[in-house]
Amino acid sequence: MEDSNFTAFINFNTTLSPYHAFVIPYLKEFLLATRTLVPFWVVIISFGLMANVTNIAVFLKAGAKDNVTILLLSLAVSDLIFLVLITPSMCNYAIYSVDSSYKFPFHHEILGFLFYWPAFVAYDLSTYISVSLGVMRCACVAMPLKFKSVFTKSRTMKWVMFLVVLSVSLRIPVLTINRLTWRLDPTKNTSVMFLARVNRDSMSRINDLINRGFVIYVNYITMVTCVSILTFKLYQAGKIRRSYTNQSQPQSSEKSTTKPDDQGLSSKDLQVVRSVVLVCTIFILSQLTFLVQSTARLIQPEFDSDKGLQFLFGTISQVSLTCCYLNASINIFVYYNYNSKYRSVFRSLLCAKDKH
Repeated sequence: MEDSNFTAFINFNTTLSPYHAFVIPYLKEFLLATRTLVPFWVVIISFGLMANVTNIAVFLKAGAKDNVTILLLSLAVSDLIFLVLITPSMCNYAIYSVDSSYKFPFHHEILGFLFYWPAFVAYDLSTYISVSLGVMRCACVAMPLKFKSVFTKSRTMKWVMFLVVLSVSLRIPVLTINRLTWRLDPTKNTSVMFLARVNRDSMSRINDLINRGFVIYVNYITMVTCVSILTFKLYQAGKIRRSYTNQSQPQSSEKSTTKPDDQGLSSKDLQVVRSVVLVCTIFILSQLTFLVQSTARLIQPEFDSDKGLQFLFGTISQVSLTCCYLNASINIFVYYNYNSKYRSVFRSLLCAKDKH
């Protein structure tokens, strides 16, 4: 039996929205998915907001003096912006999962979609920063003599600014879709603020080709390659260190003439590489559902929000969104467990707070 609240909402939405042919069937799936996922979204986003504020405070306190710290600080800022901008959309989901007939004083899509694409500009920036982090660390580990001095602090900051411009530029088609207008609501006989869509279909197709096609595959392949190389280097460094330890044990009374750094990565470098590998692995796992979704859309045209496989598409879309929230929220665990400097500064901030 169809939910009466849902029916009331559909009637209201059909009156207001020129896209009701798309909205009505998709919202049936939407309600089913969000009633299950919304409680998790609230927890994840709330934690993510606090975690990224903490990350920013720690990195600023530690001092962004090298390319890795600058990129990690930039990643925390972009993740925080993403979570802040996506919160209205999540709140819209939460409200309709509880009461689908709730009447806003404005068109509900303003809350749901006005900040959606700006949020994903920030998410794209996080993606590009994560890829850059993997590439830079991979180059420095694979060819240290050639690349260690290339990624300076000033160059890294300029690169981050370039990534900001790139993120906005590639999303311009969908950033131009939404328009705030006024429209008559017959149920209230008053004008309400309404979110109109301009050139939605054509701009969405361009966005799909660029950001959900070419870009996502390039990012994913690059990241998998970097993680594979870094993981191999970690394995290689571990073997060298174990070999060095075994050789030095029988000669403990004699002074070794070989430096540990000559045998492989230093302890500090190993920590950095491990943390980068984990951050990149989180990215790879979080993007997997989105990659599958994008590939399926290319292979099967019916796999879309207003086509024959809309239920499956909508379900995977909500799972992908959940992975995005997780990706932007859980890096703090990696930093705390695999970055001794982060851990030290984090504890000092806690101690300072306790004293006050």
